[in-house]
Amino acid sequence: MLHWSITFLIIALIAALFGFTGIAGAAASIAKFIFFLFVVLLVISLVMGAIRGRAPRP
Repeated sequence: MLHWSITFLIIALIAALFGFTGIAGAAASIAKFIFFLFVVLLVISLVMGAIRGRAPRP
């Protein structure tokens, strides 16, 4: 998912370089949304892993 965020960020930068402000803004917004979604999923995964823990060995 982080790959998609980076891809949209690169598209936004290239579009901004050529002056396509509407496309650049939309791509930057999508990249930001996907990045924050990735961060939220990472935090949820870390918390669930900490809560679940490992069973003690006999």
